[in-house]
Amino acid sequence: MSTQESVMEATASARHVRVTPQKARRVVDLIRGKKAADAVAVLRFAPQSASEPVLKVLQSAIANAKVKADAASEAFDERDLVITAAFVDEGPTMKRFRPRAQGRAGRINKRTSHITVHVAPKDSGKAGTR
Repeated sequence: MSTQESVMEATASARHVRVTPQKARRVVDLIRGKKAADAVAVLRFAPQSASEPVLKVLQSAIANAKVKADAASEAFDERDLVITAAFVDEGPTMKRFRPRAQGRAGRINKRTSHITVHVAPKDSGKAGTR
């Protein structure tokens, strides 16, 4: 029974996304724990620029769940998917320099993020928590 639950859980991640982790976490916090269809609607209309890469990762996780369900010959309904985990880790920082007054140089940090989203059917998420 636990093998079926693990088959249906799907993950997607995007690495080295040129969005600061702090800004990406604001967007990811909006969708954590929601139904996947509701989260897609929220991200489509969110004004933050970080919502676009998060939306792409979410759609990829949904597609991965569909592929896993097809491979296991199981019924698949996108409306049953729930975001079980979503998090943003800090990626490498690109360091750039800008000329400043009196021959000095000012450092500019261009931060990157690693965005990860896990989706699973509602039933398996409830069975794991109880």
